[in-house]
Amino acid sequence: MTLDPADGQVHALLLENIHPGAAARLGKDGYDVETTARALDEDELIAAVGHVDLLGIRSGTHVTERVLDAAPRLLAVGAFCIGVNQIDLAAASRRGIAVFNAPFSNTRSVVELAVAEIIAMTRRLTDKNAQMHRGIWDKSAAGSHEVRGRRLGIVGYGNIGGQLSVLAESLGMSVVFYDTADKLALGNARRCGSLPELLEMSDVVTLHVDGRPGNSGLFGADEFAAMRPGSLFLNLSRGFVVDHAALRRNIESGHLAGAAIDVFPQEPRGRGEEFASELRDLPNVILTPHVGGSTEEAQQDIGEFVAGKLHDYVTSGTTSLSVNLPGVGLPPAPGTYRLVHLHRNVPGVLATINQVLAEHGANIEGQLLGTRDDLGYVLTDIGTEYTGDMLASLRELDVTVRLRTTGPAPGRP
Repeated sequence: MTLDPADGQVHALLLENIHPGAAARLGKDGYDVETTARALDEDELIAAVGHVDLLGIRSGTHVTERVLDAAPRLLAVGAFCIGVNQIDLAAASRRGIAVFNAPFSNTRSVVELAVAEIIAMTRRLTDKNAQMHRGIWDKSAAGSHEVRGRRLGIVGYGNIGGQLSVLAESLGMSVVFYDTADKLALGNARRCGSLPELLEMSDVVTLHVDGRPGNSGLFGADEFAAMRPGSLFLNLSRGFVVDHAALRRNIESGHLAGAAIDVFPQEPRGRGEEFASELRDLPNVILTPHVGGSTEEAQQDIGEFVAGKLHDYVTSGTTSLSVNLPGVGLPPAPGTYRLVHLHRNVPGVLATINQVLAEHGANIEGQLLGTRDDLGYVLTDIGTEYTGDMLASLRELDVTVRLRTTGPAPGRP
């Protein structure tokens, strides 16, 4: 592999207690890997990334434009989670930095937690448990119900919402959902035409929306007021989508019978730090420390998946499932040298690149171009080793965002 300014070693920094399988995978591939158990704030991260080629984070670390400015060697950021709203994707794209996440690996874990919390709140198990620990024996059915026959309203019908829909039906619940995108209903689920329609008819409302800025403040006083009296509320998506002060008022007034919250607007950066929230000490309210996807199975899958994506990007330029760059994957041709060229998406770029290669006597063995918004991304395999003059000519093109090389591919005589 050949990097932009480099010392012959690929340096990876993995934050926030990412599963050790990720470090093991990258270490096996020959990378120098540094890990830390907690998130870093902006200034700490700026001080740490000057020599870093690959950065791994979870939800607690924010990769801002200032951070990216301090990381001249950075090739890619791996979000070892689903959400990427903590990363300035536009700034990363402008610098030719790929971003990868794990959109599917923890789906089952989040769904199982949601199901467990729905049952626990419907049976008021948290209150029973607290009373037992205080020595109080209250063998009463008051306020305790089965989930069978109750209606679940799912806001956000993506991978998690869809799988939750299937499992909820298997428990005997009926399911309605609302999504701004046109989604196919699974099983007997029914689509609602609006959020108010869903809130009016649901016994349980659960949020599974993404982290786009437009979802900030999605659920507040008006939405809670529209929910059925005695209904339950869950948020396992993003902390900033819910007004927690309004939620507390609705729990204290008895309008809502319970809530389960796994994500918060401000979260501690590491284990052991104090957690502050207006939702503490409320009856039938389950608070968990952003552990929806935190099972050993999910974290192992995420670690291996994202580490694999980072390695593929470094070694072959593959951007399949990148969240910000065009998705391109070209199988390496044996004995070839690869040019990885990210550029502004304007007409005629491919012809210009190929003209430069022809002028330097390079024969193209394989090539694949992809575009996304204002970016184009082309992988080109040539049969002869690239020269300094050739690379300089490509870098000097006014459309070039970033150029790097890999090779030779295995199989060269």
